[in-house]
Amino acid sequence: MGKKILISWLGITDLKAAGLIPSRSGDILGDGPILGALKTLTFDELHLIHEQEQPIANAYINWLAERITLKIVSIKCSLRSPIDFGDIHRAVDSHLDKLTVNETGLDISIHLSPGTPSMTAVSILLGKTKYNTRFVQSTREKGGEFVTIPFDISAEYIPQLVKNADKKLTELSYSEAPLSAAFSDIITQNPDIKRIIQKAEKIAVRDVPALIMGESGTGKELFAKAIHNSSLRKGKPFITVNCGAIPRELIDSELFGHVKGAFTGAISHKIGYFEAADGGTLFLDEFGELPEDAQVRLLRVLQSGEMSRVGDSSSIKVNVRVIAATNRNLSIEIAQGRFREDLFYRVAVGIITLPPLRERVGDVALLADYLMTTINQEASSQPGYINKKISVKAKNIILSHTWPGNIRELHGTLLRASIWADMEQITEADIKEAMIERPRQVITSELPEIGNGIDVQHVLDSMKRKYITQALKKTAGNKKEAAVLLGLPNYQTLSNWMEKLDVQ
Repeated sequence: MGKKILISWLGITDLKAAGLIPSRSGDILGDGPILGALKTLTFDELHLIHEQEQPIANAYINWLAERITLKIVSIKCSLRSPIDFGDIHRAVDSHLDKLTVNETGLDISIHLSPGTPSMTAVSILLGKTKYNTRFVQSTREKGGEFVTIPFDISAEYIPQLVKNADKKLTELSYSEAPLSAAFSDIITQNPDIKRIIQKAEKIAVRDVPALIMGESGTGKELFAKAIHNSSLRKGKPFITVNCGAIPRELIDSELFGHVKGAFTGAISHKIGYFEAADGGTLFLDEFGELPEDAQVRLLRVLQSGEMSRVGDSSSIKVNVRVIAATNRNLSIEIAQGRFREDLFYRVAVGIITLPPLRERVGDVALLADYLMTTINQEASSQPGYINKKISVKAKNIILSHTWPGNIRELHGTLLRASIWADMEQITEADIKEAMIERPRQVITSELPEIGNGIDVQHVLDSMKRKYITQALKKTAGNKKEAAVLLGLPNYQTLSNWMEKLDVQ
């Protein structure tokens, strides 16, 4: 029999047993899985795979060396998370491959007790299929013992398992609104959002265009789908178009389609988004990104209900409801000549303005809990995943953050934290590590440059709406107090302004 090698992950319980990380009161740690196995089983070498900072790993190795005599090899690896099947597979497979290529006749065992369930699963897969290793488990009562895995596994399933797990994780990161979205799916206890939902419900039953405005990540697509699903067009096509992602030279072809031979590369007929959405709803996301020439052609379709494919002299009728969304201030865009005023008023029949998450008082904690539950449910199919809860300190950090990326940023942060957290509870450190730091923005004037001319009244109205809204929020809707904040003579003047500017 050749040299006896035990391969093991360095687990949290082992670090706690060595006193390198704090343990909870009442924990009975003993020696930890690794030392427990080495006290009852004999090996020539321990190969310790870990993702810890090297000083921590070295401290554990020194602690272990004081209690047992054998050669210890430290193998540092990099994991996106301790449950990432792809990274775990690459780390274990890479080390086993080096061992078996460089030296034959080795007696290799893999310790299954330390580490996460994902590490255990990958170890069994590789040990049973590619490398034919033995397996070790340890308990506080018996120490280490060799165990038999009483089933066979086909190696061909390993890459697919890893691929599927990574694919699921990628899908979670998209966080798209479901096609079946309804107004009941909008999580809120904020009175402003509840009023906006009531307004959107009224817009939904009227077959008119709608414009949803708000910062990126505020839920514009969710509202658009809820409007469609609450309208008479429910069950008909709902087509989403990201206007900012279409190359300028392809906009006409993408929106209206083309006939064969219309231009170089048009080798067949193509149906555009308007035709595909006939009878249903066309959601034009990033509406403010459309170039001016495309705005002209879009206006013509909205006015007449007719369109022509590129390269076709005849026109066809389309019955499409348009819901547009933008994170730009279109009033300023119009004032600066970058957006057509007539197109704005054609689409802005039903207007919905979504506030940023930082202004949704009472909703951040509610949304965090809801998103965490959703992440746990969607990730539960991944072997070894442990449902996570947000600790009190972590939630305090969440509540104090401004969330410039809004709900999308909150979801992404919680998803990352759920991946990286080793324990059931997401800690303060997990949340801080999961947050993406942004450079501080230089504050500049919101007033547009005069350029070739501006519409001052539009700019003034926009500023009035902004400060009226802020004053009402600060005074919890008390018009008298809001009028004082704004320097107005009385609340009746404020009411007149609100009516004129359509401020709810």
